[in-house]
Amino acid sequence: MGEIRTLLDGRGLLESPRWHGDRLYFSDWTAGEVVAVGLDGGAEVVARVDSLPLCSAFLPDGRLLVVDSAGGRLLRREPDGALTPHVKLGDPGWNDIAIDGRGNAYVNRLGWNPAEPDAFKPGFVHLVTADGTVRQVADDIDFPNGMAVTPDDSTLIVADSYRHRLLAFDIEAGGGLSNRRVWADLGEGTPDGICLDAEGAVWYADVPNQWCARVAEGGAVLDTVALDRGGFACALGGPDGRTLFVVAAEFRGMTGPDLVTPGSGQVLATRVDVPGVGRP
Repeated sequence: MGEIRTLLDGRGLLESPRWHGDRLYFSDWTAGEVVAVGLDGGAEVVARVDSLPLCSAFLPDGRLLVVDSAGGRLLRREPDGALTPHVKLGDPGWNDIAIDGRGNAYVNRLGWNPAEPDAFKPGFVHLVTADGTVRQVADDIDFPNGMAVTPDDSTLIVADSYRHRLLAFDIEAGGGLSNRRVWADLGEGTPDGICLDAEGAVWYADVPNQWCARVAEGGAVLDTVALDRGGFACALGGPDGRTLFVVAAEFRGMTGPDLVTPGSGQVLATRVDVPGVGRP
């Protein structure tokens, strides 16, 4: 494990890191921005959407899909940088997104407003096929968070945060999900954003425990990266895929005016032994 270095500092609530090309893309929910940052720390705002949550992922052709949760829709970033409507999702509350090699997008949705904890209901996963059809393919997930599709497009892994576990589903030929199972029981671990590596392990970021952990199927902890603030999501990338990027911030809770301490958001990077698989 290498030394942790800070690529960016002074941001808000950061989420949805994705390595693409030669840069890391992430969302600053506080600012309503999707930002790209290079390994030299140089950053560029590539999209602005007034939405919280605000997650994104890349289509196989390289275009970026952005979840406009507040607007209940997916937006598509064209090669010229323009944002255009991709598909209507429905009522607000959408969270993370993962895309398979066929261009199918999996978008999960909370079942309640986090600012009203007494109204809690489990959440869902919806499938958006390449032709724009939207349908629910999974339910009964307590706060669905990070998702990842395996490189062979056979399995979707979903963070079930409130139940402290990772779920797995088989991906059917038409994109539907079946064979629901617990991929890893994390004990007290609370998974947020996740990513896969080439040995089939999952890295998950953890806000309350202030770490990123690498786990095998079944839940055995293989490695950890300690943080001094909440870890919201992680991604593997860099020129050889062996850089673990973590977006982190000082979490204040979901019922106050500021979800994180203003200016506490950071993009961190450290070297790991096993490379990523390019997803999410």
